[in-house]
Amino acid sequence: MNASAQRIYALVLRHLHIWRSSIMRIIDSIYWPAVQMITWGFMTQFLSGQTSYVGQAFGVLLSGLMLWEVVVRGNLSLSIAFLEEMWSRNLGHLFVSPIRSWELATGIIIVALLRTLLGLIPVSLMAWLFFGYSIYSLGLPLLAFFVVLQMFSWSIGLMMSGLIMRVGQSAETFAWAGVFVMLPLSGVYYPITILPHWLQVIAHAVPTSYVFEGMRMILRDHAVHWDMLGLAAALSVAYLFVGFQVFLWFFRSSRRHGSLLTQGE
Repeated sequence: MNASAQRIYALVLRHLHIWRSSIMRIIDSIYWPAVQMITWGFMTQFLSGQTSYVGQAFGVLLSGLMLWEVVVRGNLSLSIAFLEEMWSRNLGHLFVSPIRSWELATGIIIVALLRTLLGLIPVSLMAWLFFGYSIYSLGLPLLAFFVVLQMFSWSIGLMMSGLIMRVGQSAETFAWAGVFVMLPLSGVYYPITILPHWLQVIAHAVPTSYVFEGMRMILRDHAVHWDMLGLAAALSVAYLFVGFQVFLWFFRSSRRHGSLLTQGE
């Protein structure tokens, strides 16, 4: 083996050792192709037997896309607000100050809400300008959809932020990818009835599935199912409570192990 081949082999071997020591990197390689395959596989399966759906597809898909962005932006905005404290090595400084862990969590939730609104309001206006479609045609339920989806996205963001705080930046991928595991279960682009029965059971425990089904019912039947929205809201509140508790548990664990001061770039 010549010198160039040896150097190349050494570089490859280094990364293989990194993969062996970090299961997060291996999961990341599998995660995105799996989510894409499952989501669009179910979408294709649904469309193959629903020719009447095509006429309504424009509004349904565009509304689904924008409402799903509420979940994605809420989760990412919260995660980024937390990660910026970690990247700047500011976590240790925060927690030697009088600030409490729940105050930090509340602060980054407010920042996440502002960043979500900053991103999505212009996008909703662009959809009207470019395509003549206004998501505000959903009426008052749109506000309920937004609140439910935001609370659920915060719960995921809090859990992922806590995980990063405890495990370190090797888990940072989950800040970007964690929410997307819910995409196939939420029925963003298709009803959850197309899922296998065992996945439908799981989907019924996720508040997003009720939101997107409610959105389709408004567009298709011009009917608002407030009972579904009430159930979705209750589930989101429960998930947000759990998210807070998980965040606090990871914080206490990080403090016991002394990892708060070692996090950062």
